[in-house]
Amino acid sequence: MTYLFETEEHATLRSSVRRWSATHIAPHSAEWEENEEFPASLYARAGADGMLGVGYPESAGGGGGDVTMALVAGEEMVLAGKSVGVVAGLGSHAIALPPILKHGTPGQIERFVRPVLEGRAIASLGITEPGGGSDVAGLRTTAVRDGQHYVVNGAKTFITSGTRADFVTTAVRTGGAAHGGISLLVIEKGTPGFSVSKKLKKTGWWASDTAELHFEDCRVPVENLIGIENAGFLAIMVNFTQERLMIAGQCVAIAELAYRESIQYARDRHAFGKSLSGFQVTRHKLADMASRIAAARALTGELAVRWARGEQTPALAAMTKNVATDMCSFVCDQAVQIFGGMGYMRETLVERLYRDARLYPIGGGAREVMNEIISKAEGY
Repeated sequence: MTYLFETEEHATLRSSVRRWSATHIAPHSAEWEENEEFPASLYARAGADGMLGVGYPESAGGGGGDVTMALVAGEEMVLAGKSVGVVAGLGSHAIALPPILKHGTPGQIERFVRPVLEGRAIASLGITEPGGGSDVAGLRTTAVRDGQHYVVNGAKTFITSGTRADFVTTAVRTGGAAHGGISLLVIEKGTPGFSVSKKLKKTGWWASDTAELHFEDCRVPVENLIGIENAGFLAIMVNFTQERLMIAGQCVAIAELAYRESIQYARDRHAFGKSLSGFQVTRHKLADMASRIAAARALTGELAVRWARGEQTPALAAMTKNVATDMCSFVCDQAVQIFGGMGYMRETLVERLYRDARLYPIGGGAREVMNEIISKAEGY
């Protein structure tokens, strides 16, 4: 097969992440999925072994490299670890830390970023609200300035790693209506008035804890404001572009894993006197799967290269996300079909991948929102 990036540096990283994931995730992935969480100690192990810092600057505690390195690490973690839920939970910092790195002070980076990359803290991002969905500009969680604190009231939902995060990079309304009044605050665990309302049960991503959060007269120090007050919306939108790139990369990896499982099953399973791969209909299913994976991989690679060069490409990110998520849904569906009745059984990896894949056209901005971004960029 071909991978997203094939330089010698990427290959070395891929080999390292593959060994680590095969050792520390794969043997436990089924158990952790059924338990609906993985041990918190895995963060410490991943941090100590450099798995969390790939693509982050060494000055902040990372291992260096750019977003292409982070994509390679994420891809191999899915392929070798065989648990999307674990990878999603372990990687929640990938959406929580970039705004702090880009807009935070050196002191904030030292307080919040370094401990996470070293595996000493867990970070999550709090944007979505109950009843709000993809309408970021309409968020209702308020943060009213009171001396040297903001008093926060409101709620967030669908928060990855929310039940055990040490802090949440949180979108709040500090100003007027719409996008012009939004800011980002780091709200730390243990702050009076901040609570986890409940742990949410999901269709997929079982090993990744997902929470609803509640804020009631929660006093957050002004020093936890990221960037400029009322300028958070732009930071969120830029963060979304990178998140959509990472989502596309995950979708390529998930689909590749489902494809590999399907090839092996088609070779091993016999019916009517020959293997499933002996039937043209099976071979053509596999050919369609391979073709769509290759197309999504190519588009994801283009977006990654342009993002690494510093280009702001929200429309291309939206296109890439839609193409990759559609592809992933198709491939996982076809994998279940090839497996037949076994594909519907919980003991089968493709059954889990089929459930995991369903989130991607929704998370990180719904497919319909992506089409609106594309429409505006294209001028129609």
